[in-house]
Amino acid sequence: MTGEARKRSPVRRPIRMQLVFSSVLPQLRNAQNQDGGWGYRGGSSWTEPTAYALLALAAAGETGEDFARGLAFLEKTQRKDGGWPPYPSVEQSTWVTAMALLALAERPGPAGWQEASGWLMRQSGRESGYLHRLREWLLGVRVEENVNYSGWSWYPGTAAWVTPTALTILALEKANRRQPDPSWRARIETGRGFLLSRMCWDGGWNQGSTRALGYAVDSYPETTGLALLALAGSRRQNLEKSLGCAQRHLASCRSAEGRGWLEMALLAHGRTQAVSSPVAPTFRSLIDTAVFVVARAAAQGRNVFLS
Repeated sequence: MTGEARKRSPVRRPIRMQLVFSSVLPQLRNAQNQDGGWGYRGGSSWTEPTAYALLALAAAGETGEDFARGLAFLEKTQRKDGGWPPYPSVEQSTWVTAMALLALAERPGPAGWQEASGWLMRQSGRESGYLHRLREWLLGVRVEENVNYSGWSWYPGTAAWVTPTALTILALEKANRRQPDPSWRARIETGRGFLLSRMCWDGGWNQGSTRALGYAVDSYPETTGLALLALAGSRRQNLEKSLGCAQRHLASCRSAEGRGWLEMALLAHGRTQAVSSPVAPTFRSLIDTAVFVVARAAAQGRNVFLS
């Protein structure tokens, strides 16, 4: 928005934003557990919904007592290897480490950052290993898509997928803006290369496979938006086809989470006039609500995934 436009409408956008936050933020705050964390649909606290809730509160400027309690929950559940488990009683660190790092980067101070980013930097999809590539070659599978690009997996030692790769890229980028580390840049770019190699025929993304049973497969709204957001700022490839796919998804997407990722992606790539949909969003879990709040804040110029 130009300076002249801001002069003509100095209060409308903040008021709309205030109404959006006042209608959903109480739901987030009321869903917080005594231990400081959040569950997916109530119940026990898990790492992923806790991180999403904290990002939503930060996007709304709510960084008081509830926010501090949520951060404390994450701090006490971080594993000695630097990562986070999906649930406190689980011993293994997994992809949710990226979500925890995104949330922790919203507070002053680097406590836990180096350990978390170090854990993420040590991870890569199974397909980036020599033995897996050799097996694929012996089976006659094209391997050139996998050789130069390495994404991130849901669980250590398994294949890489779009969602954990995109979220890890966003987490490392955000942490790098807070505390720059040149060694992260090359790894981030290999992750982006993985995303580009997994683009579907329509320009979007699904969870990771571009073909199934010999046929090209379609993309999904959520993963298309998330992948495009992680590719924001990358100049490696023309993404016009992908942005067109995102706009088509947005026109019919009912998921609040999917809508949020698509809106943030289009905004991040400068498509400010394309961020609208006639379809009312559907809320299924806390993550839907949190992504909805973050997307509304991004429309006002405050994207917690990119700032």
